[in-house]
Amino acid sequence: MCGVFFCVFIFLLAIIFSYIFLRGEKKEPQKRAKLPTGTMGWPYIGETLQMYSQDPNVFFAAKQKRYGEIFKTNILGCPCVMLASPEDARFVLVTAAHLFKPTYPKSKERLIGQAALFFHQGEYHLRLRKLVQGSLSPEAIRNLVEGIDAIAASALDSWAGGHIVNTFHEMKRFSFEVGILAIFGHLDAYYREELKKNYCLVDKGYNSFPTNIAGTPFKKALMARKRLTKILSDIICERKEKKSLDKDLLGCLLNSKDEKGGILRDNEIADNIIGVLFAAQDTTASVMTWIVKYLHDNPKLLLGAVKAEQKAIRISNDEGNRRLSWSQIRTLMPVSNKVVLESLRMASIISFTFREAVADVEYKGYLIPKGWKVMPLFRNIHHNPEFFSDPQRFDPSRFEVAPKPNTFMPFGSGVHACPGNELAKLEILIMIHHLVTKFRWEVVGPNSGIQYSPFPVPMEGLPARFWKESTT
Repeated sequence: MCGVFFCVFIFLLAIIFSYIFLRGEKKEPQKRAKLPTGTMGWPYIGETLQMYSQDPNVFFAAKQKRYGEIFKTNILGCPCVMLASPEDARFVLVTAAHLFKPTYPKSKERLIGQAALFFHQGEYHLRLRKLVQGSLSPEAIRNLVEGIDAIAASALDSWAGGHIVNTFHEMKRFSFEVGILAIFGHLDAYYREELKKNYCLVDKGYNSFPTNIAGTPFKKALMARKRLTKILSDIICERKEKKSLDKDLLGCLLNSKDEKGGILRDNEIADNIIGVLFAAQDTTASVMTWIVKYLHDNPKLLLGAVKAEQKAIRISNDEGNRRLSWSQIRTLMPVSNKVVLESLRMASIISFTFREAVADVEYKGYLIPKGWKVMPLFRNIHHNPEFFSDPQRFDPSRFEVAPKPNTFMPFGSGVHACPGNELAKLEILIMIHHLVTKFRWEVVGPNSGIQYSPFPVPMEGLPARFWKESTT
């Protein structure tokens, strides 16, 4: 009997110790990452109406103040995670760029062309980016100075006389001509006009409601895009027949071969040409429009200093009888260059960029679900007083010292940063030179306010009058 009780006792003891042992060995359940805080708004439309019923920058700034530098929202039917710190922007765009792909609405891909480099990742993207960046590098674009100089002089001459011009629209025309020069070199006048006419229709329909109904801006844009394909096909065919080794963008694309000897198809070349035109025109035109306004609004300190610098260059060029040189632009325009940098910061033409998580990503204890959009907020970073004191004040002198890393990203960052940034700065500085040395101007529209089309520009495109100044 005692033996039976003893066996039962041992059995119960074993159960107790096993329970205690297993309980001690059992791991604490891992804490599941949670979504960032924030609000998602109404079903499907989310908070789109709230964002577009006010200045989007005010919308994002209010969100950041309430929820911190990482927060969620829903824009245009897409759940989004917003990132408002330099560290977070670098994580998405550089450190973990492979986890976040560029994303655009399908309607925009149809108009630009699905083979355009900024719709891609991986080997194809790297190959195209290398080609585009190479054709727009400082070594390549230094040969464009004379051509851009002539385009700028001609453009400004057409504004003179005191009639009202829409500064933004005129700057778009100027940027388009510079883009044509960089892509094709000297292009036949017929092709130039056909490209311009049809590209303008595509541009007008780009941000319209995507419908195939006849007569709508989007439908007109689709038809114009087909015509652009035909025009570019003819240009490509002619260039192939010449078997030239031109160093412009078209030449680089035509003469490129991958490791296996493969060449780019004509449609891939055409899509990337249209993509470069889109990337170059509106953004650069917006910056130049803001510069005209900033110079106008600060005539004593800002405009005076830029004029003095540029007039000294003009005098050294025999009062403009000799063209600007590459070395003058690179070394003799420090004040103007800081004005450009401060304009890029203040205006923040690219307020944010879209990426999409290709997998569930855990970051700083937050979950970014696969398929969610991720948006680094460049403007919030550029206007953060922690990085730029008194950020609403236009102060070019702040660029006498280089900004802290990842706090100034006017052209984006990482593998998808704008490959044409050097060309943009070059054409802006050349435009400034002609503007301040030969013209005076008066803004005649609203003196404040911003409109989005979709990039931020002064109200009504900054209507202004321009007069030639006497150089005698």
